Amino acid sequence: MNSGARAGGHIARRRFGQNFLTAPGIVSRIVEAIQPRPGENIVEIGPGLGALTWPLCERLGHLHVIEIDRDLIAHLREHYDPGCLTIHEGDALKFDFGALCVGKKPSLRVVGNLPYNISTPLLFHLGGFASRLRDGHFMLQKEVVMRMVAVPGTAEYGRLSVMLQYRFQMERLFDVPPGAFCPAPKVTSSIVRMTPLPAGTHAIHDETRFARIVAAAFAQRRKTLRNTLRDFLDETNLKALGFDPCLRGERLSVADFVVIANAC
Repeated sequence: MNSGARAGGHIARRRFGQNFLTAPGIVSRIVEAIQPRPGENIVEIGPGLGALTWPLCERLGHLHVIEIDRDLIAHLREHYDPGCLTIHEGDALKFDFGALCVGKKPSLRVVGNLPYNISTPLLFHLGGFASRLRDGHFMLQKEVVMRMVAVPGTAEYGRLSVMLQYRFQMERLFDVPPGAFCPAPKVTSSIVRMTPLPAGTHAIHDETRFARIVAAAFAQRRKTLRNTLRDFLDETNLKALGFDPCLRGERLSVADFVVIANAC
């Protein structure tokens, strides 16, 4: 990224992974995909110069945003009335999204053009609040989105696929070309919709163990379950559960990983 590129008078900062959306047509498509309605509880991660912020505020009446760049925070405060925009200054990776939830039902909607450099850890962080979320609409590097929505047996299927699909239904909506941003990234982006699965869809006994098993299965993709999962189950145990020890992790579904984790 060209760290000196300007957008709206602001110099994009490489350390924050800033690429500002500037294409009105793409903004309209994203807003239509989100379908915001007056009074809904929505938080935008990384509003930047407000390409999505303004149309969201117009439809909602009030919007929460999370921004770490102090110059952009000053820009937002200058252009938006506090009555329609609440700014949470800080790192989205450390933000307590549960604090914005109202009532017992999942109500919080999350949107954002996620910085490429923190997209994966931020998605995992959001996963911890899945039970409180209604949905999420994000723009990320296309390569990452393809991994998010991948199915077993494909090259893109891996740890990210399993850990997100364990909690969310994933849907890739459309692609966004580099020219829609300033500065223009060297990659194509995609819009993805994440909808939390109903409670109890995957009845896991120990989520920490589940995460460790998934990580182990994909740590060395060319190795078989006999080798990657030997710290959890031996070959006899795998066969007893109905799994071929010669399979690789990429052949297992989310439900398969749940079965293995629960058997440990």
